Amino acid sequence: MQMPVPSAAILARKAEITARLRAILPQDAVIDDPAETRAYECDALSAYRRQPLAVVLPRTTAEVAAVLKACAEMAVPVVPRGAGTSLAGGAMPQEDGVILGLARMNRVLEVDYHNRFIRVEAGRTNLSVTGAIEGEGWFYAPDPSSQLACAIAGNIAMNSGGAHCLKYGVTTNNLLGVTLVTMAGEVLEIGGPFCDAAGLDLLGVICGSEGQLGVVTEATLRILRAPEGARPVLIGFSANEIAGACVADIIRAGILPVAIEFMDRPCLEACEAFCHAGYPDCEALLIVECEGSEAEIAEQLGLIRQIAARHDPVEFREARSADEAKRIWLGRKSAFGAMGQKGDYMCLDGTIPVSALPMVLRRIGELSAEYGLEVGNVFHAGDGNMHPLIIYNANEPGQQELCERLGAAILTLCVEAGGCLTGEHGVGIEKRDLMEVQFAPEDLEAQMRVKDVFDPGWLLNPAKVFPLAVSAARRG
Repeated sequence: MQMPVPSAAILARKAEITARLRAILPQDAVIDDPAETRAYECDALSAYRRQPLAVVLPRTTAEVAAVLKACAEMAVPVVPRGAGTSLAGGAMPQEDGVILGLARMNRVLEVDYHNRFIRVEAGRTNLSVTGAIEGEGWFYAPDPSSQLACAIAGNIAMNSGGAHCLKYGVTTNNLLGVTLVTMAGEVLEIGGPFCDAAGLDLLGVICGSEGQLGVVTEATLRILRAPEGARPVLIGFSANEIAGACVADIIRAGILPVAIEFMDRPCLEACEAFCHAGYPDCEALLIVECEGSEAEIAEQLGLIRQIAARHDPVEFREARSADEAKRIWLGRKSAFGAMGQKGDYMCLDGTIPVSALPMVLRRIGELSAEYGLEVGNVFHAGDGNMHPLIIYNANEPGQQELCERLGAAILTLCVEAGGCLTGEHGVGIEKRDLMEVQFAPEDLEAQMRVKDVFDPGWLLNPAKVFPLAVSAARRG
C-alpha cells in the first residue's frame, strides 16, 4: 500500500512545534518522546505503523480549539484519535503530524430522561454510555463489537453500528447533536437535543466523515427505554448459502428481530477453541434475537422457526435462561479475538443487499480458493454488513500484498452486488484507493469540495478516505 511522504520541513521544526503546544496545554498533555509516541503508531489495522511527530491529550473543548488553531497556523497535519480501535487505519498517524487524542475527555455532561438524551464528551467509551443510565432502565443502542473500548468520537467518525443495528440503526440514527471544532479553532454547535435541527443537515455530513471536517468533542445521543425482555436463538445450517437464504426470507417476511448475526465454520471453530460457547457442528450459524413482551417474543420466534424449517436446519436452539442467552452471544462477541488464534487477519467491511447474501457468500468462497487464503465470515446479516476476515501470515513475504488483493476483490464484489465499500468501519487507508470503484470522479469531486469548506488546508486526518493521487493534488 502506497504511503504519503512526510514533510522534511515540518520534521525539522519538531522542537518549535512541541514548544508551542506545551505553551497551550498542561505539561502532561504533550508527548513527544519517541519511546512514548510509539504507543500511538497504529490503530487496530496494525499492519501499518508510523510514529507521530507528537501526541496531545486535551481535557476540554477550549484546549482542542487552541491546539487546532496553532497547528493550522504552523501548517501541521492533525489526526484525531478516539480509542484507536479503527479497523481501517482511520487513526493511523503521520510522521510529520500530531495525534489529537480524546481519551481524557470522557465525562457525562447531562442526562435528560424526559427528553430521552444523554450528552457526553466524545472520548467516553460506547459501553460506558449505557453504563451511566442502565440503572434507571435506559440504554444507548449502537453496540459495536469493540464497545468495551471504542470511543463515541470514533463511532461518530465511522458511523459505527453493531449487532443490534438492524432494529435500532447505526450511530447516525441515534445522534442528535455534536460540538465540533474546525481546523481553524472555531467551535460549532450542530444539531441538539431535539428530533430535527433547522437548516441544512450538517449533522448528517459530520457523522461518518472520518475526522476529515473537524474534531467532535461532545455528543448528544438518543437514549431508549430498555425492552421488557429479549431472547436469542441459534440456527445451524449445512452451507453458507442456505444460511444466507434464510436471512433473506426472514427479512422478506417483514419480521424485524433486534439482531441477525452470521458465523461460518472457520469462525465457529475458532470461537469454540477460544471460549467453548457450545455451538453446534455446522457450516454456518445464525444468531437471531427478538425482544419485547413475552407474547411478542414468542410470536416472532415462532415465525422464525417456521421460516428456518424450510431450510432444513442442523439445529434450532432457543435460549431458556439468561445463562443460555449469554452463552449463545459469547462466541459472537469473542469472534474477532478468537480468529486471531488462526494467524494475522484483515477484517473487511463491505455492505450488500440482503437478497444478495447467498450469491456473495458463494463467490467469497470461490475467491478464497482462487487466492489460496482462508476467509472466515462473521457479520451483521440482518442489514447485509459483511465482515470477511482474511487469514494470512504477515511474516511470509508477499502474503500481505496477496491479502490486500483478495480484500480488494471482495470489496469490489460487494459494490458490484449493489452494495458499498464500508458499513461501519470507515474507509481510512484500507479502502481509499477503492473509492474510485464505487464513485465516479464527479462524486469524489463533490465530496472533496465539502472538505475544502471545512478544512481548506487539508490538514485534518490527511491521506485518508480519498485516493492518494487525488488528495495529494488537492493539498498542493
